[in-house]
Amino acid sequence: MNNKLYVGNLAFSVTSESLQDSFTGFGDVQSAKVMMDRETGRSKGFGFVEMSTDAQAQAAIDGLNGKTMEGRALTVNVARPREERSGGGGGYNNRY
Repeated sequence: MNNKLYVGNLAFSVTSESLQDSFTGFGDVQSAKVMMDRETGRSKGFGFVEMSTDAQAQAAIDGLNGKTMEGRALTVNVARPREERSGGGGGYNNRY
């Protein structure tokens, strides 16, 4: 297993600090980050939490997945590696 967790369906008011506080009851939180939109500075509605051990990560999944936080039912599962995205953004090289 992996000790890095994906946390989805977050309320826009959730901060990285409040996210971390929600997970401390399940073990030692190494990091907690709510992902923010670069342009608006607003939460994207998901984040990542890294626990110290796989056992703590599993306890957090068992304890928080489907539970309500600030009026929203959380989705908590093991984070998957980020997929590579292709370039293609309409630049000069894509015209011909």
